[in-house]
Amino acid sequence: MRRMDTFLLHRIHFAFTITYHYLFPQLTMGLALLIVVLKFIALKNNDERYNAAARFWARLFAVNFVLGVVTGIPMEFQFGTNWAEFSRRTGGVIGQPLAMEGVFSFFLESTFLGLFLFAEKRLTKLAHFGSALMVFIGSWISGFFIIVTDAWMQHPVAYHLLPNGTYEVSSFWGLLFNPWAWLQYAHNMCGAVVTAAFVMAATGAFYLLDGKHVEYGKLFLKVGVIAGLASCIVQIFPTGDLHGRAVAKYQPAAMAGMEGLFRTEKGAPIVLMGQPDIEHEKIDNPIAANKVLSFLIYGTTSAEVQGLDSFPRDQWPTALPLLYYSYHIMAGLGTYFAFIMTLAAFLLWRGKLYTTRWVLWPLLLSFPLPYIANTAGWMTAEIGRQPWLVYGLMRTSQGYSTHVSEGNSLFTLLGFMGMYTVLSILWVVIVYRLIGAGPQTAEAHYETMTA
Repeated sequence: MRRMDTFLLHRIHFAFTITYHYLFPQLTMGLALLIVVLKFIALKNNDERYNAAARFWARLFAVNFVLGVVTGIPMEFQFGTNWAEFSRRTGGVIGQPLAMEGVFSFFLESTFLGLFLFAEKRLTKLAHFGSALMVFIGSWISGFFIIVTDAWMQHPVAYHLLPNGTYEVSSFWGLLFNPWAWLQYAHNMCGAVVTAAFVMAATGAFYLLDGKHVEYGKLFLKVGVIAGLASCIVQIFPTGDLHGRAVAKYQPAAMAGMEGLFRTEKGAPIVLMGQPDIEHEKIDNPIAANKVLSFLIYGTTSAEVQGLDSFPRDQWPTALPLLYYSYHIMAGLGTYFAFIMTLAAFLLWRGKLYTTRWVLWPLLLSFPLPYIANTAGWMTAEIGRQPWLVYGLMRTSQGYSTHVSEGNSLFTLLGFMGMYTVLSILWVVIVYRLIGAGPQTAEAHYETMTA
């Protein structure tokens, strides 16, 4: 019992720290692209409003970047403290992309972020745009190397098993061009842009509803809605569709768990709503669309889809109800995002969005939902991989640190919870003040610096 309690605590510990950490990078990676868009429009049209908007969002970017760094460092240390056996056996593979992520995040991204924030008056307009572009490139390359690491755990490629039971890279290019990594990366980065677009659109809606910074509210709403519509569409197709097909091909048990498909079926339905009953291996109160799952995966309504009955019980996802609900929350919110952004884009095109309060309110109140959807998406990926830590090679129960007691693990978990509570309060206060001050404060600050 003690062994399983310690194992569970290690899992909860890492799940908590990584879930909290990813609240920040998803916004910074998405904002990095939108800041480049704002700077490009400012450079192209010589429009100072877009420069002021870029400065405003760069400040919010910086706050999230700092919190992402602060919460990301302890997470990487956990590979050695809570998951020492996993690190010992797979460090020869995952160490390289993690080290490269650190280089691009701490050196490239942070250096050019400093130039963008503090050196605008010393740079030409083109050079300042270039600094924004380099921040974007650094943040997205940083995200890529993290995805490469996780993708190897999902679909291990380009490795050798050594006589001492450890793994090493047989081809670094094979590791980077893991097909799973590119599908997961595209889907993940679309999710980051969705988050940034909703945050930007919600800020614009807030300004319009409050009657403050109205000019910038319209600008934020326009850019946020256009970026949101584009990213929501790409999030569903092709990235979501292709990634789902990859899961069905390489992790069929995970796909069966996500869909609540207990028995192999030809013309398998997709369950839109229902409750999984593990004991009786069925879905209670299902609302399903017949033959749709077979069509989505294989392109034909008559294709056979493997159910959980095709796999040994010890290879089923270990938290099956949580996997099922995580996937459905992600998919349901993704559908809502596409709907609300399509509606907003239509009203924007008709010139009615800025005064249509019954749409501005949902846009404002929706800003937390992409965080929930992205968290649910990552939960789907990581819970779906269970019971494997490295799919097909190493079980999760084989990777944790057996010499770290449950008391030590619980102590540090409680410490992280307390520290992250304080960080959350500070983040809310800082962001509240920045948004309340508005873009005009950033513009006035720049004019003071250049006077």
